[in-house]
Amino acid sequence: MIELIVFIVIVSTAVAAVLGALSMATRASADPLIQKQALAIAEALLEEVQLMPFTYCDPDDPNAATALSAAACTAGGAEAIGPEPTAPYGPETRTSGTTPFDNVNDYHGYSMIGITDITGAAIAGLANYTAGVTVANQALGAITAASGDALLITVTVSGPPGSNTTVVLDGYRVRYAPNALP
Repeated sequence: MIELIVFIVIVSTAVAAVLGALSMATRASADPLIQKQALAIAEALLEEVQLMPFTYCDPDDPNAATALSAAACTAGGAEAIGPEPTAPYGPETRTSGTTPFDNVNDYHGYSMIGITDITGAAIAGLANYTAGVTVANQALGAITAASGDALLITVTVSGPPGSNTTVVLDGYRVRYAPNALP
């Protein structure tokens, strides 16, 4: 009888330890998913920004393809950090049908609460994520920050509230032909 009671106590302790370990593993199992989703969002947004043109003039400017400096742009057509706020090349937004972001630096200051695609459609399951983009002139090798010929793009994505998940990705973009460095 005593042996049976000792056996029950030992087995109960072992089962409680195993259940405690499984409980802890189950509680944390969503964390990798949230981290991977945040990373995928950041990578997609960084790629979207890096694939945009990086010219001296707004890409809608007639001189955009040939300008070798901002001075060659038509009036109001020179690109600057941030989206163009007024006509004829703005106001620009990421998802606007008439004047969408069309240059790398237009994304500076962009943020979204709830992840959307390039058309503005919400992506299911990502409503509690946030993302933001900053674009800044950057020194890179022989290129000075003052020249404006190299940009540092930083994308920050945060997971749902309470997840304590934040992913930050940096990427560079350098001006090249047809607007090559002299």
